[in-house]
Parts: sequence; C-alpha cells; structure tokens
Amino acid sequence: MATDVTMPRLSDSMEEGTILKWIVEEGGEVKRGEPLVEIETDKANMTYEADTSGTLIEVVAGEGDTLPIGDVIARIGEEGEKPSGKSDEEDTGDEEEAAGEDSEPDADGDGAGDDDKAAEAEAKAEEAKAKAKEAQRALDGGGAAGNGGGDERVKASPVARRMARDMGVELARLEGSGPGGRIVKADIEAAAKGDGAPAKEAEPAEDGGAPEDGAPRETPAPKEERKAVESGAKGEVETQELSRIQRTVSRRMAESKATAPDYTLHMDVDMSLCVELRKRLKEVEDPAPSFNDMVVKACANALREHPRVNGAYRDGHFELYSAVNVGVAVAAQDTLVVPTIHDADKKSLGEIARQARELIEKVRDGKITPPELSGGTFTVSNLGMYGVDSFSAVINPPQAALLTVGALKKRAAVDDGGRVIARDQMTLSLVCDHRILYGADGAEFLARVRELLEQPLALAL
Repeated sequence: MATDVTMPRLSDSMEEGTILKWIVEEGGEVKRGEPLVEIETDKANMTYEADTSGTLIEVVAGEGDTLPIGDVIARIGEEGEKPSGKSDEEDTGDEEEAAGEDSEPDADGDGAGDDDKAAEAEAKAEEAKAKAKEAQRALDGGGAAGNGGGDERVKASPVARRMARDMGVELARLEGSGPGGRIVKADIEAAAKGDGAPAKEAEPAEDGGAPEDGAPRETPAPKEERKAVESGAKGEVETQELSRIQRTVSRRMAESKATAPDYTLHMDVDMSLCVELRKRLKEVEDPAPSFNDMVVKACANALREHPRVNGAYRDGHFELYSAVNVGVAVAAQDTLVVPTIHDADKKSLGEIARQARELIEKVRDGKITPPELSGGTFTVSNLGMYGVDSFSAVINPPQAALLTVGALKKRAAVDDGGRVIARDQMTLSLVCDHRILYGADGAEFLARVRELLEQPLALAL
C-alpha cells in the first residue's frame, strides 16, 4: 500500500514550502534516511530525508510548486504499484466537470463513499465552480465565458492555476516547462511579464465600446511605450523576485514594527579587560573566543537573572521560558538567518565559541538544519565588523528584546584620577518590546551585561 509523503514542517514558523528539486526521480528507489527532495522554507533551503523505503511511484508536487504543510507532495510504494489516490492536478483539473455530477467513484471504485465525504466533495466542487466562473468573467470583462473553463483542463500545478487566475494569464496558451509539460509557477510569472499580460489590460472589448458600467475605456499604450515611460530617468528597470526566505523575513519584520511598541537603550562598555582576556586565551586555544562570543555569554548569564527579557508578549499575557536560547544573526546570501545556541547559560565560553563558529559555517554553506534555527528566546546582532558604532534593529518576534553590538574602538575616557586616556570601548543597544519590558527592566538587564563584560573572568565561572 502506498505511503503519502506530505509537506513537512522544517521550521517552527514554517507554514508552506516550495519544492526546489526532486533528488529521487519518479520511479526511482527510495531509502529511509536518505535525501528525497530539496525544499525552500521560510528560513533556509532544506534537504528532506525519506522516512520510509520503497519506490517513488508518484510525484504530486512538481519543482517550483508551493504547498502548505501537510499537503501530499509524493507517494512511495512497491515497485510496479500504481498510485491509489488522485494528484492535485486531477483534483483541480476537472473542477467544473465534478461540480456537474451527482456522485463520483472513490479511490477503491465502489461508488461515492459515505454521505459526509460526498457532501464535502460536492461543497468543494461547487466552490471551485463558482471561483472558475468568477475568474472567467474577470478575464472576459464581465461577459459570457468564452472558453468554457478550458484553462481548468490544462496540465498545471495548483499554484500555477491560482496565479493564472489572479494575474489574468490564459493557461491554454502556455507551454509548460515542468515535468511532462506541466505548467508551473515560473511559466505564469514569465507569461505575466511578456505575452501573458492580464486580459483586462491587453485588449479592448470586441465591440470597441465602453465597459458595462458606462465609464469611458482607456486605450492602453503600446508595450514599448509603457516600458519607456516606466524606465524614464531611472534607466532600465530590473525586477528581482524575492525568495521564500526573503519574503518571510520581510513579512515578520513588518509585523514586528507594526505591532511591537519598541524603544532602544544605548550603553557604552569598557572592553579593555575583554581584550586582555582574549590575548591570554589565544595562547591557550586558537582560534580563541571572539568578542561577540563574550557578548553572547554575558547575555546568557544576564537572561538567567532577568527572566522577563527571556520571554515574549502574546495576546495579552507574558510567556517566560525556562531555557535560555540565544540566536546569533548571520548574514547569508541575500538574506538574514538566525541560528540558535541552545542552553547558552549552561555552556562555557569555549563551548559557545565553538558552536557559534560551527553554526555560522553551516549557514554560509547552506547546511543549517531546522532544529538549529528553532527555539530562540533572545537575539544578538553584530555589525561592528563593518565599522558601525551603534545601531537599532527590528525585534525578532515574538521575542521581548534584541541586543545590537557596535564596533570595538579606542575612545577617549576619563579615569578615576580625572585623566583622559584611550580605552577599548564598544556600544551595546538593547531594543525592547514595551508591552513586556519597561525602561527600568531593560536598563537593569543592559547594566548587568556591561558589568559582566567589564569583569570578564565572571564569564568563565
């Protein structure tokens, strides 16, 4: 009996995933624990390993398809076995025909199934029929359905069908680039930019008259003229599509700024003893812990003493976490990834340094795993290596706060005797969600981090 392979949850915030590449082709042998498919999630590109052995008897989701968690993407069975269920293409390809039938055989061919399944199927068919008619009316400018819903019988992925309806692209006119000539997301995007422009802009009504509402119809400018106007003084315009990771980062950061009333506290830290400590550690271990590793350790110790900073605000209540998991913001290719050092308060400075180096290397090699990106309760972001003295950042929701680290520089300072001397200093900035952290709460936490860094031997305890 065939086993369904569903879209897995590869990160704690993942809602849907995009199939990037099938590592095993349809009809190929699948071994449990070996790579099956590469999936783009909201945090990184992940390789999903098969959880059962057999033969890949059916690929339901083609490369480029985006599906929510839990949807079937493939089926694994015995060699020579035929798929027992319908694919997404079959489900969506005959929506109009299914809507006009009173019943439909089930997977075993013994009739319509029980009453609940029949009622559910009928409701879905009616909804699909209504959407198809609405989309067709939009394409025809409100007139009669011209092609009788022919797009619904074209071989295309569910995502491609939805995008075609939204963007006014006629599927029947396209040649698919997916497996077996299947139309995928990339084909719709290409058609929308070229010959597949939305029908409501592409041609006037056949009678050359005004629209049904009586408003005068604007004659669209030729494509070349529109392109020249759009370019203008800016020169040629190049449009770049966002990856799933970039879209997720954009959405989450926008939600954070829109919902969290944040404020930022700045504090200068004398890092002279940290500089001296690192020189001594280099004699013992190379590479020695970085200054950022020291900041992470100081934050972890301070978070243990200030549990609300290690918490979150959710729907009118506070969540306080027992585990101290510090995320380290890493600049990956065209995006930002935050791997997590779990139980950082229980790890030594050396352990934090080694794990941080390993995580950063995995991010840049594209080998980071879902568990290593999950469970963060606090984030440290460092731009000091670029010469940035101080900066504010966007809180990583739903965390209560985020610490930013500026450049370590020699600055003028006044000692106890009133003399001006050069000291190694660094500016830390704490961005707080005011719904859970008031000014005094944030200030006390930041002062404790400074105290630990200015007496760094405490970090080794």
